[in-house]
Amino acid sequence: MNGSLRWDTESRCPGCGFAVAACGGDLPAELRDRLLSEHGPARLRVDASASNTVIMRVLRAELGIGLAEVKAVLSEVLTGAYAGTMPEMEFLARKLRASGIVAVAARP
Repeated sequence: MNGSLRWDTESRCPGCGFAVAACGGDLPAELRDRLLSEHGPARLRVDASASNTVIMRVLRAELGIGLAEVKAVLSEVLTGAYAGTMPEMEFLARKLRASGIVAVAARP
């Protein structure tokens, strides 16, 4: 929705039929940990010849981080070490591709 990540979950009791649904913008830590545990991390990969300046601009805008933090994240991205849930990494990859950077989200 509006170019941002959102989450939702549903649960239904097979015995009584009671159902619960929840959703939101920021993924709660326990749900994120569960996704990573069940599916493993995905990594953000970029073309080695990509412009570091463009990558940093996208990362700063999407992650809401400062210059000092983005340099550390850039280093992780360039080495293939930056990881998160598949939706998180695909979201960043799409933003990078929209800025002309060849980027993919992949499981190791």
